[in-house]
Amino acid sequence: MSVEKIITSWKNNVFKPVYWIEGEEDFYINKVIDYAEHHILNEAEAGFNLTVFYGKDANWPDVVNACCRYPMFAERQVVLLKEAQHMKDLEKLEHYISKPLVSTIFIISHKEKKLDGRTALARTLKDKPGIEILTTKKLRDNQLSEWTSELVLSKGFTLSQKALVLIVENIGNDLSRIEKEIEKLSVNLGERKNITEDDIEKYVGISKEYNMFELQDAFGKKDLSKAIRIIQYFETNPKAYPIQLILPTIYSFFSKCFMVFSVMESDEKGIASAIGVSTFFVKNYLVAVKQYTFEGIERAILLLHEYNLKSVGINNSGTKDASLLKELAYKIIK
Repeated sequence: MSVEKIITSWKNNVFKPVYWIEGEEDFYINKVIDYAEHHILNEAEAGFNLTVFYGKDANWPDVVNACCRYPMFAERQVVLLKEAQHMKDLEKLEHYISKPLVSTIFIISHKEKKLDGRTALARTLKDKPGIEILTTKKLRDNQLSEWTSELVLSKGFTLSQKALVLIVENIGNDLSRIEKEIEKLSVNLGERKNITEDDIEKYVGISKEYNMFELQDAFGKKDLSKAIRIIQYFETNPKAYPIQLILPTIYSFFSKCFMVFSVMESDEKGIASAIGVSTFFVKNYLVAVKQYTFEGIERAILLLHEYNLKSVGINNSGTKDASLLKELAYKIIK
């Protein structure tokens, strides 16, 4: 069962007594919980029939007692247990979940991970009829471009390829932030329906010239002067571009380059699938592989390990982050 199917069933007034929403991706969990909290009941019904608990502060008897109440002036009541992973004695909810009231819609969000499948609660959730389970997973890097494109299209807009790259490469796997930025863009574009890289720079605040993707491109093409210019730009805004963000990004780039050497596929689509990137980005990795060869890529990865240690003070007598990055760029590219 997907988020969309659950919410569609609710819009059609089809409900089950228990929903268990778990996993690594908060974005989808929050979507379900937000809809349940604000849309299953109307405003008048919610005043009497909506109860919200937070796992850290909730006691299991209070949660069960709330679930066992009957709705007032409505067909059903909604009980939400948010962040159940922090709740003590979570297992004790198993007895109610095994025999839930049909007039109560009990929705539990369990973030960060799946419930341990060996527990009695997990077995009940799996085996008991009338229980809906949704398990969410983090999107892989090679899924972000498609996901973002589909989100933009669903809101009635299109997105240039460069604009898509800027969003995906600079925001990363933060789906909630991507959605917020797309909402911001949709408000500011007026009647226009195509989002360009200029829009990303103006409304999202990501420079189309000085960003993480362009830095990777400079490393991949061995363009030292471009790499230094971008690092100097990052130096003016260290909170947005800390070395702890930059080094892992460059390391990920060279790691994927390293993977290319072991890929048996020869076409770009096959290579993209094998190394876990969008097809659009494959050319950048193939260019880098030709520029560096196997030994150069291996050397770059070793240098990145060395400078990661320096960034946390190991074998570093006080060199500033920007100077470390410039030194690293020179050693890798030259």
